[in-house]
Amino acid sequence: MGLFKFGSRRGIGIDLGTANTLVYNKKTQEIVLNEPSVVAVERETRKVLAVGNEAKAMIGKTPDSIVAIKPLSEGVIADYDVTEAMIKYFIKKVFGNTMFMPDVMICVPIDVTGVEKRAVLEAALAAGAKRAYLIEEARAAALGAGLDISAPTGNMIVDIGGGSTDVAVISFGGTVVSKTIRIASNNFDNDIVRYVKKTHNLLIGDRTAEQIKIKIGTAIPLEEEESIVVKGRDLVMGLPKSVTITSEEVREAINDSLMQIVSCVKEVLEKTPPELASDIVDRGIVMAGGGSLIRNFPKLIAQHTQLHVRLSEEPLMNVVRGAGLAMDQLDVLKKIEKAER
Repeated sequence: MGLFKFGSRRGIGIDLGTANTLVYNKKTQEIVLNEPSVVAVERETRKVLAVGNEAKAMIGKTPDSIVAIKPLSEGVIADYDVTEAMIKYFIKKVFGNTMFMPDVMICVPIDVTGVEKRAVLEAALAAGAKRAYLIEEARAAALGAGLDISAPTGNMIVDIGGGSTDVAVISFGGTVVSKTIRIASNNFDNDIVRYVKKTHNLLIGDRTAEQIKIKIGTAIPLEEEESIVVKGRDLVMGLPKSVTITSEEVREAINDSLMQIVSCVKEVLEKTPPELASDIVDRGIVMAGGGSLIRNFPKLIAQHTQLHVRLSEEPLMNVVRGAGLAMDQLDVLKKIEKAER
């Protein structure tokens, strides 16, 4: 079975992300769902108790009998049964109880294996999808960002999700050069948790780290550094405590992860054919995905590549919107897939 199949042009696009799942309704051309990729289940029976926003609110606050699971790790399925339940819940939430289930286009990282692809397709079909298709996240991000990937010119996309970063050069609709690394937005959160623990002897949760990243995270120094008061548990006294964290500290915490992404971009550029490299000099690099929203991240990549780097419009929505748009190009994408084999 190929990556793309012929089918109805009616359906939905799903960005099945490590952090959040988004659903794009092709008919209304709207993003109709955006919720955390979290499922709360009973530990012993594995009965699903809550999904999405309601399940995320339970993280770190549930009794031992209930566990909040993130069923996707680094962009791929880590828990098949829980992923199936999550997809089923989201489809039902969008369409209600209906006999006429949609066709589904799901985004996957560039380097997923055949086994992982089948797991995603089977989970979608088991969840009630009429037909299921897959598209690489980088290609979907480029489509959703408005790039004409079918043209005979080089387009470079850097898609930084929750669990993985895809960097790709696309021309004639096909991926010419690409690389995926398992460094992305979630790593920034983990970096902040470790830094605060090591530097301030304060234990904070992932949600607190995410808020720190969003509010004062930056990739290069600011003219005027910012700060935020952070609350957690003192590791020495074991009591609740507040400390002040600066944007300079956050930058120090996430710098290694940022530079690994920069290195990935440079490696793809080094492998890009000269004619396509010339196009990228003219057209620049486009960044998408939630991880690209770190303040001044495009400027950091521009400093290290000497190229124009811009943030796409609505970077959080590019991948899922591109998945929905791809429903109109199934025949084209199938031809591309055959050519790439």
